[in-house]
Order: sequence, then structure tokens, then C-alpha cells
Amino acid sequence: MTSPYGMLAELTYDCPLHCPYCSNPLRMGDYRDELTTAEWQRVIGEGQDLGILQLHLSGGEPLQRRDVVDIVRFGSGLGLYTNLITSGLGLSRRRAEQLREAGLDHVQLSIQAHEATASDRIAGTRSFDRKVAAAHLIKELGWPLTVNTVLHRLNIDRIAETIALAEDLGADRVELANTQYYGWALRNRAALLPSRAQVDHAEEVVRAARTRLKGQVEIIYVLPDYYSRYPKPCMGGWGSHQLTVVPNGDVLPCPAAHVLPLPHPNVRTEALARIWSDSPIFQAFRGTGWMPEPCRSCPRREVDFGGCRCQAYLLTGDPARTDPVCILSPDHEIVTEAVRAANEQPREKVLTPRPHPRDIT
Repeated sequence: MTSPYGMLAELTYDCPLHCPYCSNPLRMGDYRDELTTAEWQRVIGEGQDLGILQLHLSGGEPLQRRDVVDIVRFGSGLGLYTNLITSGLGLSRRRAEQLREAGLDHVQLSIQAHEATASDRIAGTRSFDRKVAAAHLIKELGWPLTVNTVLHRLNIDRIAETIALAEDLGADRVELANTQYYGWALRNRAALLPSRAQVDHAEEVVRAARTRLKGQVEIIYVLPDYYSRYPKPCMGGWGSHQLTVVPNGDVLPCPAAHVLPLPHPNVRTEALARIWSDSPIFQAFRGTGWMPEPCRSCPRREVDFGGCRCQAYLLTGDPARTDPVCILSPDHEIVTEAVRAANEQPREKVLTPRPHPRDIT
């Protein structure tokens, strides 16, 4: 067993946006008892002792926490690389300057589409102009900037314009990640899953942009799982490199693992090192010994590790099944049927926006 090098600290699930692809828990009301500043600092310290080098601050919207500057300062003081993953809403000049003084190393800014009307529609609130202003402020203060856009049926056709926007904003890195179907995204899959023609076109655009911007802007493109022959390795291997701490202190091997029918260890009752090494949820799918066929005898078993455990559970009801994305999975028809539906003639689909946590009981 190796030590983790990264911690995703989901400081709060509170968020001013209402994105229909949000992967946060459907029952967000269960996470209102958030860790205090002192608790977060203790956990980050335990993480540093465990070996983490990177501290990624996310949510929800981490800027909704009044103590985010204190948390950044603490992590930076331990020598951790600190990364703020934000919508940009709440990044005032005063807050940005405080974060810079506290030692924040990097900012990852989400933008939902290439222009205001589409972006605001997807975000569920007027936010595009504030995001652009945040990007300019980030660059003015000298931070490296990653622009992240989650791709889906509603924006993937304008991927060239999205890349051009990121270039205009001075992005050092662009992440174009197709929607992962957890949480609200799974509920909205019929409206979000792109067609094969859309995916093929997007890949062509990305290849051309990579050639044109080589050495200037790094472009990361993540293919939709449903259009892959084989699944991606979950977090580089379950419980191998990274861990997630959610707002109430539960510790998970990946951000979506709250869905799994396994006990969730909590930093309020257990030390982080013990959770990492001994807790059932981290032990359940480490290595290859847990694998059923066809994974057990597959030459790819230490390449993709059977795929995503959360996806397997959400699509089959069993987290130990082979990820249905895999063409060798006995459940692959679940995915091919979803893809078949996405490639039918377009029809009107209704999106269910992610509600505000205060609206959920």
C-alpha cells in the first residue's frame, strides 16, 4: 500500500450555481454539519503526516466558506501545493489578494460555456460575466490558471469557441472533461449524453487546437466513458494515490463514493492514517484480489483496475461488478442502450437543475 499524494478537501456543498451535471450527493442536506476551521486544519496536518503533497480545495463552492483563507494559509504553511477549484463567484479583489498573501498556488476556474447566454443557462444563474472578471483578476495577481469546462450535449458543439475563450482569458491549462454520470448528471443523462457525431467532432477540434497551441496552452480532453472501449482507472487505482474529505468529515477513496453501500469513516472519530490503511471502504477494492471475471483474468486488470466502482454500482446495483463501460462487461448493454438513445433523432429533453442545499431536506 502506497501513501496518498493528493487530498481533495470538499469544504462545503453550498454553491451559488445549479449545474444539472453536478456530481455532489443528491441528499446534500446530510452534509450540513461541516467541519470547523480547527477540524480542517487538524485533518490537513494529518494528511501531511500521511504523505500528501497537494491540497485541492473544492465543494460546492469553497469561497462560500469564510475561513477559506485561513485554510489555505495553514496548508501552504505545511509546504503543500494548494489549488482552489472555484466557480469564481465570490472571488472579490479583497478575497483574491488575501488568498495570494496566504500562499495559494493555483486556481482552477469553471466556465459552463463559451458565451453568457449558454453559460448562464447551464449554470442556472447569471454568472458568466463574473467568471470572466475572475479570470482576469487571477491572471493579474500572477496565478497559473486552469479553465475547466464540463462537456455535454448542450455545449460540446461549441468546443472550439470554448478553447478560444480560455485562450483569450490567458489560461495556462484547459480541462475539457465530458460529464461523469453520478448525482444530478445521472438523473439528467438523457439530456446530457452527446451523440457519437458530437464526440467525434470534438476530438477533431481538440487535436487541431493541441497542435496550434503546443507549448502555449496545455489541453486536457477526457472522452466520455460511455464512448470508450475500456474504462478509465478509478483515481489511478482505488485507494492508491488520493483521498477525498467531504464537508461533514467523511473520508472517501473518490468524490463519488458517497453512493456506495459501505460504511463511511469520519475524521471526527478516526485518525486519517488509520482510515487510509484499515477502513473497509478503502480496503474493499484495492489491488486486484476482489475482482470477478472477466476482470480477474483480464490482462488489463492492473491498467484500469476494473473501472469505476461507483459507476458499476449506480448502473448494476453491485459495486464489485465489472464497470459496464467495458466492452467485456456482461452488463455492457446498459451503456450501449444509453448511447443508442443519445444517437436517436434529437427530441426535447428537460433538465433538472441542481437545487440549493438549503432547499433539500
